[in-house]
Amino acid sequence: MSAEPLRYEKLAGELAGLIAGGVLNQGERLPSVRRLAQERRLSVSTVVQAMRQLEERGLVEARPQSGYFVRPAQMQRSEPQARSTPDSPMPVDISERLVHVLEAGARPGVAPLSAALPANELLPIAALHRLYAGVARRHPHLLESGSHVHMDQPALVRQLVRRSLAWGGPLPAEEFIIVNSCTEALNLCLRAVTRPGDTVAVESPAYYLMLQLLETLGLKALEIPCDPRTGMSVEALELATRNGGVAACLLVANGSNPLGSLMPDDKKRRLATLTAARGIPVIEDDIYGDLHLGNDRPWPVKAFDKTGNVMLCSSFSKCLSPSLRIGFVAAGRHRRAVALQKTITSGGTNPLTQMVLAEYLESGAVDRHLRQLRRCYRLQVEAMQAAVSRYFPAATRIAQPQAGYVLWIELPEHIDTTQLHAKALRERLSYVPGELFSPSGMYRNCLRLNCGNPHTPEIDDAIRRLGLIFGGGEAVAEAGRG
Repeated sequence: MSAEPLRYEKLAGELAGLIAGGVLNQGERLPSVRRLAQERRLSVSTVVQAMRQLEERGLVEARPQSGYFVRPAQMQRSEPQARSTPDSPMPVDISERLVHVLEAGARPGVAPLSAALPANELLPIAALHRLYAGVARRHPHLLESGSHVHMDQPALVRQLVRRSLAWGGPLPAEEFIIVNSCTEALNLCLRAVTRPGDTVAVESPAYYLMLQLLETLGLKALEIPCDPRTGMSVEALELATRNGGVAACLLVANGSNPLGSLMPDDKKRRLATLTAARGIPVIEDDIYGDLHLGNDRPWPVKAFDKTGNVMLCSSFSKCLSPSLRIGFVAAGRHRRAVALQKTITSGGTNPLTQMVLAEYLESGAVDRHLRQLRRCYRLQVEAMQAAVSRYFPAATRIAQPQAGYVLWIELPEHIDTTQLHAKALRERLSYVPGELFSPSGMYRNCLRLNCGNPHTPEIDDAIRRLGLIFGGGEAVAEAGRG
C-alpha cells in the first residue's frame, strides 16, 4: 500500500490539477500563500513548500512582491545542432575584436546584452558591505601578514571543503588554492601544465575568455564538437587524442558558456577515465555549477576523478559579486605546480576578502540566496527565449540552457552576426557575435545574449529591435506585441 502524500504534496497536486484542467489559466495569479494557509488550515511553510514544488515542475512562477502566477506555455523552437569541427589545432586570434565588442556593449545607454554580468539588484551586495566593515574591525591583523606565504585563509578553505560535499566530495583541504578570480585559476592551471606551442582541447563553441587565455599563452586550440544539451563529445575527444599531441583539456561541464549544456554523469565519468589514461590534465571551469536550472546541484568532472588529474576552478563572481575578485582551484596532483604559478604571478589573494567570503558562507545565507537567484535566472532565461521566439526570424534556433544565464542563438545561415554588429551598436544594442567563440571563425550566424538582468519592457524592446536588424520584420514584431 502506497504511503499517504504529505500535506504540501497533496496541495501541490490539487493546484496542478486545477492548472491542467484550465481552472487556473496561464498568467493568472494564484491565491496568496496566507489565504491558502487560512482556507486550507495549513501552515504558511507547508503552502510555501507546495509552491516550490510547483515551481520545480515548471507550473508556476514567483514574481517579487506580487505572488505566484501560472506560467505561460513557451513557444518551442528547434535547438542549435552540433557542428563538425576542424581536425587540426590552430592558433587563437580573437582578443582585439572581443575587447571592442565588450567595451562597446558597456557604453552608457547600450542595452546590457553582451557581457555575462548579473544585475546588481540580484546580488547580496549590502550584506557583503556589512561583512567587510565587521571583518576589518574584528580582524585588523589580516593586513599585517605577508603576501607570498600562508596565502590561503584556513576559515575559507574549511568552508570550501564543506561546500564540496555537494560536488561529490569532500575534497581534501590541501588541494585548495585561493585565487583572485576563476580567470586567474584557469590561467594558473594552463601555465602549470602547458608550454607555448602546445595544443589544448576545447569545446566548440568555447567560452571566449578561455580562448583569450590560450592566445595570450601562445597555445593552440583543438575544437571538439559539443551537443547543445550534453556538452563536449567524449567520442570526438577520444578520436582527437589517440595519437597524443594534446597537452590539456579545457572545458565547462556544468553550464557550458555559451550553450548552457550540462554533461551527464556517465559522460563525465568517461571523460575523467579517458583523460587520466592518456595523461591529459583536465582544467574544469565550474562557475555555473551552483546556478543550475534543475532540481539538483550537478557534480563536476572532478567528482569522477580517481587520480588527481582534474583541476577544478570556480569563483563567486556570477552569484555574489563580480567585484569580489575571489575564486579557487582544487588542483589535485598539480597543486604544487599551480601554487608556484600563483606565488610568482600575483601572490596571495586579499585576506580581508577571503575572510568576508568565509563568514558569508558560514552564515548559511548563501544557500537561501542561491535558491532565489536560480529562480530569477531561470525566469529571465525563459523570458529571453520567449522574446527571441516572438521577434527573430522564423528559422531561428534557440538553445535550452541547463545552467547559467546566457542564451545561444542560431540564425538562418545567410545572416552574419559579426557584420551586423556595427549596425546594432548604432541602435544602442549589443551582443557577442558567434565567431568569437571559435578559433576557426565558425558560428558567424550565431550570437550570445546575456540574461543576467530582469526582463524589463526596455530589454524586451531591445530584443524586438535586434529582431528587425536580423530580418525578423515588422510583422513578427507586431505579432509579438499583440
